[in-house]
Amino acid sequence: MQLKGEHLAAHLQRELKPVYLVHGDEPLLVIEAADAIRAAARRSGFDEREVLVAGTGFNWNDLYHAAGSMSLFAGRKLIDLRLPTGKPGRDGGAALQAYCARPSPDALLLVTMTGADWREEKAAWVGAVAAAGAVVKLIAPGLAELPAWIAGRLAGQQQSADAAGLRFIAERVEGNLLAAHQEILKLEVLYPSGALSGEQIRDAVLNVARYDLDGLREAMLAGDVVRLTRTIDGLQQEGEAPPLVLWAMTEEVRALAQINAGLEARQPLTELLKEARVWGSRQVQIRQALQRVNGGRARAALAHAARIDRMIKGLASGDVWNEFLRLGLNIAVA
Repeated sequence: MQLKGEHLAAHLQRELKPVYLVHGDEPLLVIEAADAIRAAARRSGFDEREVLVAGTGFNWNDLYHAAGSMSLFAGRKLIDLRLPTGKPGRDGGAALQAYCARPSPDALLLVTMTGADWREEKAAWVGAVAAAGAVVKLIAPGLAELPAWIAGRLAGQQQSADAAGLRFIAERVEGNLLAAHQEILKLEVLYPSGALSGEQIRDAVLNVARYDLDGLREAMLAGDVVRLTRTIDGLQQEGEAPPLVLWAMTEEVRALAQINAGLEARQPLTELLKEARVWGSRQVQIRQALQRVNGGRARAALAHAARIDRMIKGLASGDVWNEFLRLGLNIAVA
């Protein structure tokens, strides 16, 4: 079957197919759709997962080995197959067709790719996936549809905005869904549930403090202790909201923890960066921080962030800004 992205959630509540292909040009949408399928698979007893990255030189026999290598004590398995080039090649297409002709009853195959061209969408292996399971194509909203997309995301966090506020956000992010996603999360951190005023939206989106949050994140990842200390002090002096500072720092700490967990499971770093939604120049910064911060240290930093969250909410005592500095130094210092 062919499935539109907006129908995926309802579909997963009704049933779970043995094979899925999730693809589109916007990585954020592909990642979110794949996350939804993984969550549905876990709820249905697929409690084992194996990640395969079909890059150059990939051995397609590994697909059959993954489907056949079931533990005696584990449940069913999710085979998480990534196609980083947007196409499996001749051997991969044949292997996928053969698999879809007789999918394993104890496995769910999830294939993800971005940037596939129209010719690949017409390939025989894509048709085989559609016959055996579901092909989910994610289409990014255009500029005209972006305000409605933002409204839907805000509704998901129990917030709303009028038409002018939605247009304002859409114009500021210029069609970049990842940037829009970050602005929406920022609004959730800053304001309670309910209708957002135009002033609240402008204050959040146009936050151009000299000591900005992006600078804080960059200093922490780069290990620039002087800049980190100066930026945290500047944010405090300018009255930046502590929940927003915590959100900015925790985003990086969570990415480091997630990537380290994947590295410990011997997954490739390039795919882990994509899965953690680390794009562009931020990849260089995260790679730099990974040289200092291992999995144990990243998990301890996450626990520290949770303690700061309790302080902000008045559930624990302590100086929030001192704790921000300690958290940042734990990541920045080798």
